[in-house]
Amino acid sequence: MAKQEKELTVEERLKHLYNLQQTLSEVDRIKTLRGELPLEVEDLDDEIARLNTRKANFEEEIAALKKEIDDQQENLEKAEKLIDKYTKDQDNVRNNREYDYLTKEIEYQHLNIELAEKKMNEAARKIEVVKAEIAKTQELLDDNEHVLAEKKSELDEIVSETKQDEEKLREKAKRLENKIDSRLLTAFKRIRKNARNGLAVVYVQRNACGGCFNRIPPQRQMEIKMRKKIIVCEYCGRILIDPALAGVSEADAKNA
Repeated sequence: MAKQEKELTVEERLKHLYNLQQTLSEVDRIKTLRGELPLEVEDLDDEIARLNTRKANFEEEIAALKKEIDDQQENLEKAEKLIDKYTKDQDNVRNNREYDYLTKEIEYQHLNIELAEKKMNEAARKIEVVKAEIAKTQELLDDNEHVLAEKKSELDEIVSETKQDEEKLREKAKRLENKIDSRLLTAFKRIRKNARNGLAVVYVQRNACGGCFNRIPPQRQMEIKMRKKIIVCEYCGRILIDPALAGVSEADAKNA
């Protein structure tokens, strides 16, 4: 492999770079076909997970409120039993002091009953409110799940249509990468990553860089045509090649 790299001329290296650029641009085009669908699917998945958590929290709240009602019902029944007991005990008191004590205990238990009933009613009202929230959340869940199913179906269809082409392009890109020395390939990938349109190699158009469209001096254009060294745009850092190397005529490059 090292021997092959040494044998490559600058022109050949530039040609491989441009072919790699064209191949990866095709991969980018396929990704563009998918548009924002992958992100939309991811966002919908996150939203559905959030809504499910919200619904689970509401259900836990209802369970806690139902337990509160059960506890208060138990308190109420205990109070009723005590009232019944104290009322019977009043028939067997020996003096007014004992009678007054039992009367106060009965009054206290009636207050406990009122408090228990109040708490039970409050819990019941809260349950109705939370149930309404669950219904709203479920409605949102149903809507999001419906949209997610549509988005996934649409994405799957696009992926299915383009998967074979993308795999072939990626295999071609891998073969081309193997023909390029590691330092140059690393530089290419860095430039491509930083370029907004993913173009790391561009040809001269209308005497300007095909990436940022800043004018290139005639002397520099001559050096690019000679293909003796790798030249980058002094403004955007993209690798520059002459139109002929890209298979474009001078006339087309001037009219591009």
